[in-house]
Order: sequence, then C-alpha cells, then structure tokens
Amino acid sequence: MENTQPVEDTRLVDDAPIGTPDRPLRVAVVGAGPSGFYAAAALLDAPGLTVSVDVLDRLPAPYGLVRYGVAPDHQKIKNVSRVFDKTARDPRVRFLGNVCFGPDLAREDLLALYDRVIYAVGAQTDRRLGIPGEDLPGSWSSTELVAWYNGHPDFMAGDFPLHHEAVAIVGIGNVAIDCARILAKSADELAATDISDEALAVLRESRVRDVWVLARRGPLQAACTPQELKELGEIPGVAVLVEPDEVADPAAEGEPDRQAQKNLELFRAFAADADKAAAAERRIHFRFLVSPVEVLAADGGIAGLRLERNRLVPKGECLSARGTGEHEVLPVSAVIRAIGYRSVPLPGVPFDERGGVIPNREGRVFDPESGEVRAREYVVGWAKRGPSGLIGTNKGDSAATIDALVADLAAAPAGGAAEPSRRAVLDRLDERGVRWVSFEDWCALDELETSRGAASGRPRIKLCRVEEMLEALAGRAENAEVVEAE
Repeated sequence: MENTQPVEDTRLVDDAPIGTPDRPLRVAVVGAGPSGFYAAAALLDAPGLTVSVDVLDRLPAPYGLVRYGVAPDHQKIKNVSRVFDKTARDPRVRFLGNVCFGPDLAREDLLALYDRVIYAVGAQTDRRLGIPGEDLPGSWSSTELVAWYNGHPDFMAGDFPLHHEAVAIVGIGNVAIDCARILAKSADELAATDISDEALAVLRESRVRDVWVLARRGPLQAACTPQELKELGEIPGVAVLVEPDEVADPAAEGEPDRQAQKNLELFRAFAADADKAAAAERRIHFRFLVSPVEVLAADGGIAGLRLERNRLVPKGECLSARGTGEHEVLPVSAVIRAIGYRSVPLPGVPFDERGGVIPNREGRVFDPESGEVRAREYVVGWAKRGPSGLIGTNKGDSAATIDALVADLAAAPAGGAAEPSRRAVLDRLDERGVRWVSFEDWCALDELETSRGAASGRPRIKLCRVEEMLEALAGRAENAEVVEAE
C-alpha cells in the first residue's frame, strides 16, 4: 500500500548558502539506532545551522540496539528511547523506516538527494573464535541469541532448541552476562518482559541447568560492569560459582581500577558462597584464564569444549593471555561466542576489513587506498570506532562527528545535493515501490505493541516480523479510509 502521508516542503533559493533558512542543509542519517539519533540531535543543536534531517532504517521500527540489543529484563535502559522520541518529533526530522541502503537507496542516490550523508549502521555481526568445530549445530553467536530473544526480524527463523543441560559462553563482557542471565532465569520471570513470544515458549521448555562463562584472562580484566555482575547473584534459584583459587591472589595482574576492584570483590563473594549450589535449580560458573581451542563433535552435535589453560604476560601496558599447553574438556553440548561485534561493509562505502569499521578521521570517511577524504560522507557510533562503550557513549561520539561536519561546511559551504528538496526522496521511494514507514506509522505500531502487552501485564508484545508490521499498518489505513467514507 502506498504511503500517502502529506509531506511539507520548503521553497529553496538556488544561490543561497547551504545551512541557511533559504537553503537548509539536507542530511541523511543511515541507521536509526542510538548513534543515529544522537547525530540528528547534535545537528538540530548546532548554532546558526538550519537543517533538515532524514533518519533512515531498513526496519520499520526505530532505535536499533535499544530495541533489539538491550536485554528484555532491562526495561529501564530501554527508556532512553524517550529521548530519541523527542528528536524524532521535531519537525526538522523525519524517520523513514523500511528503507534498505543499497537496494532501495544506493550511496549514489543519497549523495544526489542529500548534502551530507552520515553512516550510523552499528555492528551487525559477531567476531568468530576461529577454532575447529565452531560451526557445529549448537554453536551460536551472541548476536544471534540476543537478536532472537529480542524479536529481531532477521533472526526469527533461527532455531535455538535449549535441550542442552550445560552451555558454555565464551567471553565476559556485558553481552555474555546478559546471555547467561537470560538462560538462567525462570520463564515466569521473563514472562513479565518484552521478550519475544517465540523465545519465551522455548525458554519454558529449557533444560539448561549449568551455564559456564569463560574468560581468557583473569578476574581483574573482566569487561562486564559490576552492576551486571551483581545482578547474577540476585536471581532466585540460581547459584553463581567461582573457583576460590582463581580469585585468591591476582596481584600479579596489575593495579586494578575502581570497576575491576569491584568486580573482584563480587567474584570473591561468589567464591565464598558455594554452599548455595546444592539447593540451586540452575548454576552459573565462572572460569578464568582459559581459552577454547576446539568444539568437539558427537552425533551431529557438540560433545564438549576443549580448553587451554592460560597465563598472563605483559604486552605493552596491558596483560595478554598466553596458552600454557595444558588442556581440559568442558562437558557442554552448546557453545555461545560473545567476544565482540563487528560491522559489515556497505555497498560503495569504504571498509577496513581488519578493524571492522568504516575508515575515518574524526568521523570523516576516507578511502583507504588513496587516503583521500570522501567529502560529504561521515560516520558515527560502532561503525566509526568499533563496538565499545555503553549506549550513552554514542552521544559524545556523534557530537564529535557533527562538530567536524559543521566545521567542514563552514570551510567549504558549496557542494551539495542535486535534488535537495524534502519531497524528492519520497518521490524516488514511491517510484521504486518502497513502502516507507513514517514516525507516525511507528507510533501506531508502538501503541499496538504496548496495548497488547498491557492486556498480558507486559511492557509490550513485539511485532517480530516486517510483514506483521506492514500488515498492521495496512489494516489501520484501511480502517481509517472506511471511517472517513462513512
């Protein structure tokens, strides 16, 4: 169905400087996650700049990592979307969902329709272990698991049968802790969240009893935050177990910062409370100074995970894990790798394969072969700096890129889009048969999800497939037409 939402346009003065009331700066932000919305907000706040921003996303629902990455039992963190709502409601901003970079609008299209393009595409895939057996059935990435239980449309066809009694999670960042917590919690607890219905049904039948969280370095190098770690010890019916000798005296690991010291205190508290294990329904085990070297196969599945014991050695200002040649087999039948995310290349946009980012200097995209900056193209967020930091980290990161963009505009105000009107991009999408989704459309979907959730005592029941979202909008539009006809 064609999107018939009226769109105001501004009469442009051809010879007016870009970024003025007579010729607003037209900016496309590719990606509607936190970094994209922070970039849009920074543009709106830029002094003396008249700007019009379109935030594009390939999914009908905005907010990216907030909707599809934050754990369903962390609803308070998801409230940051209210800040993005405020930006999206500004008349200078439009959300254009269900628009895919490449097939629907290529790089060349954006450069013809906008004066500046900002890539805010995040990190859509995961890093690999690079060990034998990594692709066996029952070996998953945290990217897949997190997206599945959060109802991401790309992962609803995934198969995560949790008939495994013992699961290993490789990594000790916040994502690893999220995965461990979701696997260890009871389905009744998760039923009060916005977890996907498909995931909830599988978790109700879960046979997981032991979750092993594996760290290649020591407790002082754990990347998780104390708040996430502390939460594990508060799950009813779950014991958190740590080997006392692995947290007894890590003095050789260097002087800890405040977060590392707090983590160490929590690990030691877990180690001293091992008596809880006997009465626990489920257990989360931490192991330090171990690295997986092979996923062992048996009968088309996983028989175990071979580990090598590590020791810490100085490497510059850090401590690196080095294998000792001592091995053991952990008896698990599922493995989840949670060792970091990685961006993927965009058609026509430079990409640093080694770093997994869009090559840039202070947010300015450049061609790695020639070294030349690509005028009018910028990058923010994980695609700019790699997958590091919390959601709020993206605010300063995006603001820094916008500072560079504004400085470049002041230095070279010429050079803009051939078709800069607000209407032009919608005409092109309509010509190509793209059913773009407006922010008003999203608000209707949001209301539908939250009303469905309220009936079940949940924050929302998500629409987890693009087809479901578009069908819901089609029905709403048809109903509106019927009312109007009556």
